[in-house]
Parts: sequence; C-alpha cells; structure tokens
Amino acid sequence: MKLIRTFLISILALLFFNFTTKQDNKPTVFMVGDSTVKNGKGDGSGGLWGWGDYIGQFLDTTKVMIENHALGGTSSRTFQDKGLWNTVLNQLKKGDYVLIQFGHNDDGPINDTLRARGTIKGIGNETQEIDNMLTKKHEIVHSYGWYIQKIVREAKSKGAIPIVCSPTPRNDWKNGKVPRNDTSYGLWAKQVADKEKVTFINLNDKMALKMEKLGEQNVTGTYFYKKDHTHTSAKGAVLSASVIINQLKESNNSLKNYILQDPKIILPAKKKIYLIGDSTMANNNDVNAVGWGVTFPAYCDTTRIEIINKARGGRSSRTFDHEGLWNEVKNQLQPGNFVLIQFGHNDAGAIDKEKFRGSLKGTGDEIQEVILADGSKEIVHTFGWYMTKFIREAKEKGAIPIVLSQTPRNEWPNDKVERRADTYGKWSREIADKEKVFYIDLNEIVALKYEVSGKEKVKIFFPKDHTHTGQDGANFNALTVAESIKKLKDCGLKDYIEVKL
Repeated sequence: MKLIRTFLISILALLFFNFTTKQDNKPTVFMVGDSTVKNGKGDGSGGLWGWGDYIGQFLDTTKVMIENHALGGTSSRTFQDKGLWNTVLNQLKKGDYVLIQFGHNDDGPINDTLRARGTIKGIGNETQEIDNMLTKKHEIVHSYGWYIQKIVREAKSKGAIPIVCSPTPRNDWKNGKVPRNDTSYGLWAKQVADKEKVTFINLNDKMALKMEKLGEQNVTGTYFYKKDHTHTSAKGAVLSASVIINQLKESNNSLKNYILQDPKIILPAKKKIYLIGDSTMANNNDVNAVGWGVTFPAYCDTTRIEIINKARGGRSSRTFDHEGLWNEVKNQLQPGNFVLIQFGHNDAGAIDKEKFRGSLKGTGDEIQEVILADGSKEIVHTFGWYMTKFIREAKEKGAIPIVLSQTPRNEWPNDKVERRADTYGKWSREIADKEKVFYIDLNEIVALKYEVSGKEKVKIFFPKDHTHTGQDGANFNALTVAESIKKLKDCGLKDYIEVKL
C-alpha cells in the first residue's frame, strides 16, 4: 500500500508539474496604452470601458493569457517615466505579444504643473531638456515616435511580438464624417511600425469607417456618451476590439491563430431600477395623465440601467401590497437593484368602503379589520407600516430603496402650491430616516419650482385634472427626480443619471 500511495503521489505531482509548465508556456497578450485601452480600474466606472477590457473575449484564453497594463492619463512618455513599461518588460518572454496604443495624451504640454505628459511631435530624434515642473526632476523629452520605437525594440529584444495601433477615433463629427489622425499620431504610429517591420493596426481609420456606417445618431449614446467624446461605452469598447481582431485576421501576425471563430461577447449586465407608486408615476395609457416614471428613462443611461415601471394607477401603499403587486416586484429583486417608492395620493381614501384603498394615518402599529365588498376580511395598517414593509423587504433582497414624497397637485391655497407636508410627506420622511434609506422630498422640491414657474405655466402641465400631469408635466417632474437623485450623497444610482446640475 505504501508503494502504491508513493506511486500515486508521484503521478499527481507529475501531472501538476506538466499543467503548470503548460500554463507558464502559454503566451501572454500584454496591452500598454492610455484610458481608451483601460479606463480607470477597468471596472466600467461611469459606464466607460477600454478596448483592452474586451479583446480577451475574442481570443482563446485556454491558449493565451491576457494582461491589460494600460493606464488612463498616460502618454507614450509618462507610461515609461512612471515605470509602467518596465513592469511589463520584466515579465516578457519569447512568444508573448504586446499591443501598443498611445497618442491621445501625447499632444498635451511637455512641461507644466498639471500633467507634463506631452511629447515632441513626429518620429525624429529631436529632444527637449526640461526641469519638470510636476515631478521636480531634470528630464530629456523625446518625440512620440522615439518612445513608441523604444517600446517596440525592447519588446523584440525579449523575443516578444509587438503590435502597434493608431489611437482610437474621437466621437467628433464634421459633415457626417469622423476626423482621422492620419497626419499626426496615426501616421507616426504607422511609420514606426513600418520602420521596425512589425504589425500595424489602423484602428483610427477602420473604427471611424464603422462609426460612419452606423451614423452619428446611432453612435452617440450607444458606443460613446454625449458627455464624453473620447472614451467608449462597453459597446464602443467591443467595437474597437473587433476592429483590431479583424485587422489581425488580415495580417500575417501569429496572434490571429488564437482568435475564436465564434466569440461569445458578454456585456455588463444592466442594473435594474424598479418604480412603485400610483398614477402620478405610472404609465396610464392616457396622453393627459402621464406619470413621471414614463419619461424618467430619458434622464438615465439606459445602456447601463433598465427602468422597470411597476407603478399602477389608483393604488395606495395598502392596495399595492394587498393586491400582490409588491410581491411581484419583490420576487424579481436582485442585489444591487434600486427601488423608487412613492405613495400618498390615494392613501387618504376611504378605508372600509368604496375603493377600499385608504391606509391608516401615521407611521404607528395601529390596525383596523375591514370587511371588503366580497365579504373577505383585511387587516389594514398605517401608511408608515406599508412603507416600512416595502423598504425592509427590498433591503432583505439586497436592493437599495429610495423613498420619495408624492408629487404636488395643481392647487394653490393662498397663492402657494399645496404641500401636505404635515401628513404623507412627513410620514415618508420619518420612515426613510428610521430605516436609514435615501429620501427625496419631491413634494417640496416640485412645489417650489412650480411657484417659480407661476400658475399659468403650471396649468399647462395639468391638462386633465389637478392631480395628473400631461407629457410636459411628466417631463418636468422626471427631470426633477433625476436632479434630486444626482444630489444624493453616497447614492450609487446618481452615476447612471444623465443631467447637468
């Protein structure tokens, strides 16, 4: 038995050795560049991604490893000055690949107190001697081409295979065309690649052609954001990566041997935002009664979040729970989802007759047994009890509740918009504070804005009655909600809101 055990241990050790050796022998695809290759930490913060975060999905990662060493804000010069290139160089082994893309930041000042990252234009041997105002070091600055050539030559000295890319195009348009950089950094990148006899990927021109085929309206807001003409969304990063892959397929570079025939591209899952409330939030299929939840997506980054409007006309906090509408939402909740909760308009209704939708006033634990129209019994709780239930059960699912007070009606006692600040707004705030969740006093914020706009303008917002807004009023309220979320401290949802304050 001892001999058998020793034999088995030897076999396992040999298998492990062979496995780790194979792993070590796998070539690595290294990427060096700026934020268009890796934005931030590469986690999609702000919805921005670099193509280096997605190119691995096009490659057979059972045969190659992927390491994205790009850093936002760097130029071909500062990437090396900061020691980032040496980190890659020290790891390189024969057969590895190095994808190189710089240029976006090389056009900055050569010497200043802010970034000091610019390079001399061109590919020549000119130099500029400076006392760097930022680093406080004496420095000799070279041309863009000199720095790219240095990376290429040092990679080749390790037996690695450099691939030079021209910088991604910016989402700038002139007469339906995307400007190229084929007389500057794109040209100089190609010249260095040709001189060193390495693969050149004309990412700038080929991606610009793809963008032009899609058209400006389809590109902006999908592949790039309106707020940023340089950095891509996840879809834009995939587009950039696909251009590189297609160019590699047409090259004689051996990296093409690792390209998957049918890659499955996985984009980040959208974060879900659920809206629960009444007709002032809901889609009522009525042009004269449009809830703000209908127009709210216009102020959100819907490439990253999905707005699911579960608000229902005529509902109070009580009936939304009693009819099973809350359970329907609750059962769909996932960790990280958001739930926007707004009730109050219908909670003041009759408790034990007619629509049977009123809740008990306040935030206490009082109850009232009610006989419904069909003869069944219902235990009715306070408004605050129902709101607490929604909040706690959402949190149990890992979701993040945001409580809003109800929208104000178009009523002007004493020339001031009616508030109900001493009832449902007050109770909404009390529950939000007690449960330590985000709160937006929508009632007060909108009322103040109405008073600034004046009665005549606000009257246009209410084409049907004094409670329900039309399209213009819904837009007004939705924008107010978006602005209010944007102001919430430490609320992750504000990163998905697209309004300027």
